[in-house]
Amino acid sequence: MPNDCITYQNSSYFSNLIVDYLNQKEELKPLYNRFPTLENFKLQIEEKQQNYSLEKRIILVESIKNQYKNIETSEKTAFHIEQLKSEKTFTITTGHQLNLFTGPLYFLYKIVSVINLTKELKEKYPNYNFVPIYWMATEDHDFEEINYFNFNGKKIKWNKESNGPVGRLSTKGLDTVFKEFSAALGKGKNADYLRELFKSSYLNHNTLTEATRFLTNELFKNEGLIIIDGDDKNLKQIFVPSTKNELINQTSFNEVTKTNLLLKDYKIQVNPREINLFYILDDLRERIIFENNIYSIYNTNLKFSESEILTELENHPERFSPNVILRPLYQEIILPNLCYIGGGGELAYWFELKSNFEANSVTFPILLLRNSVLVATEKQIKKTDKLNLSWADLFLNQEKLIQKKTKELSQFEIDFSEQKNHLSKQFEKLNEIALKTDKSFIGAVKAQEAKQIKGLEKLEKRLLKAEKKKHIEKISQIIQLQNELFPNNSLQERQTNLSSIIELENFLTFSEKLLKKLKPLEQNFSIIEIQ
Repeated sequence: MPNDCITYQNSSYFSNLIVDYLNQKEELKPLYNRFPTLENFKLQIEEKQQNYSLEKRIILVESIKNQYKNIETSEKTAFHIEQLKSEKTFTITTGHQLNLFTGPLYFLYKIVSVINLTKELKEKYPNYNFVPIYWMATEDHDFEEINYFNFNGKKIKWNKESNGPVGRLSTKGLDTVFKEFSAALGKGKNADYLRELFKSSYLNHNTLTEATRFLTNELFKNEGLIIIDGDDKNLKQIFVPSTKNELINQTSFNEVTKTNLLLKDYKIQVNPREINLFYILDDLRERIIFENNIYSIYNTNLKFSESEILTELENHPERFSPNVILRPLYQEIILPNLCYIGGGGELAYWFELKSNFEANSVTFPILLLRNSVLVATEKQIKKTDKLNLSWADLFLNQEKLIQKKTKELSQFEIDFSEQKNHLSKQFEKLNEIALKTDKSFIGAVKAQEAKQIKGLEKLEKRLLKAEKKKHIEKISQIIQLQNELFPNNSLQERQTNLSSIIELENFLTFSEKLLKKLKPLEQNFSIIEIQ
C-alpha cells in the first residue's frame, strides 16, 4: 500500500488562509477557539458542558427519532441516538449539500473523517461518548449545484425546476435519470449494487431529503452515523431567540463585518447581509429585507411589521431559515457539538463567525479540515513506479511536472543557472567601472545584462523544448496518468462520484479502506489503492 504522499500545505490545492491555519499562524488565532489536537478536546468538552442544556438534548432526541420513523435504523445508530440523552455525550459534525447520488467523492471523506475522529476521542476520553453527525443542507436553494454527478466522464443530470428549499423537492422525474445511469453502467455485482442503491434511494422516496437520508444511511449505518435535517419545527423552536435577535438587532451583520477586517489579507468567503435569514415555504426561499420599519420578503408581496413578523416567528419558526452566516450558529445551538469538519471553503467562512458566536454566548467549535484522498488503481500505481514518479510529482502543476521530468530524463543538465550567475558577476564588475568613470554608462550596462540573461533563458527554453520532443513518449505517458488521477487538472475528489469507484470495487471493501486509512488529525493526503 502506498504511503501518505504530501501534506495539505505543500499540495498547492489549498488557499493561503487554510495553509496559515494548519501552520497555526499567530495572526489567525483570534478567529478560532482551539486548534484540533486530542488534548484540546478536553477543554472543549468542559466548555460545551456549561453551554448545552438537558432540555435541548430531550428535544434533539425526539426530533431525530421522528426524522428516522420511516427508515430502518441500525442498532448502532439507534444506540447513538439514545446516548445523546446523556450529558456525557457529544457530537462531531460535518455538513453537505443534497448532491444527487452523493455528488463528488469528498462527501464520503467528510463522513469518514467524522466517524474516525469519534473513535479516536473515545479511546482518549473513555468516560465520554462521541457520536458522528451528518447535517443535511436541506434548506439550500442552489439546485444547479447539486442536480448532477459525474460517472466515468459522463455528466448524469436531473433536469427540473426548483424554487424552494431543495430538501422539499419532489423526486418525480428521477426515473429518467435512473435509466440514463443504468444504461451507462456495465454488468456485474458492483453495477447491480449501484442500480439498486440509486433505485431504492430516489425512486422509492418522495422528497430529496428522504432520498438523501436513505442513501447516506445505507452507506454508513454500520458505523452508527446520525443524519440530521435542520428543516424541523421543533429544532427551529430552540433557535427562536437567536432568530429574534437577528431580526431586531442584526447582530451577525455587525459582528461578521468587524471580523472580516481582520481577514483583509485573505479572500473573504462570504459577506453578511443586514438580515441573514430566508423566509421559506415549499416553493419559496427568499431573503428577509428590513426597510422603512417594514420586513418584506424579496420577490414577493409579503410584508410584516415588527410585531407581525415576531408573531409569525412564534407560530411558524420553520418558515425562518438561516443563511450561510447563521446556519453554523443554529447547528451549534441545537447540537452538543465539539468539532465541525469541513473543506477549505467551509472553514474559510467559519473563520468569519467566532465573534458572532461570542455575542450570542454560544461555544465556538473546534474546526478541522476534512481528510483528502487520492484513489488509484493497482495498474495506475504500477505505472507510477515504472515512470519513476513520486506522489508529490503528480500533485505538481502539469507544466512544472513536464519540465521536472524532462530535465530528469535528459542526459545533460538543462539548467543555465550557473551561466546566469557567472554573467551577473561579470556585469557587477562592469557596474563598478561605470560608477568610477561615467555614471550615465550604468543604464547601458544594465540593459545589456538584461538582454544577455534573456538570451540565456531563451536558449534554456529551446533546449527544454527539444528534449521534450526527444522524450515525447514517456512525457505523454506521464501526462495521461496525471490526467487520469487529476481530472480537469483538479483534485479527483472534487470531480469523481462514488459510482466510478464502486463499479471497480464493492463499497464495503472501499469503505473499510477509508475507515482504516484516514486519520482526521493528520494533515496529509492519503493514497487508497483499489483493484
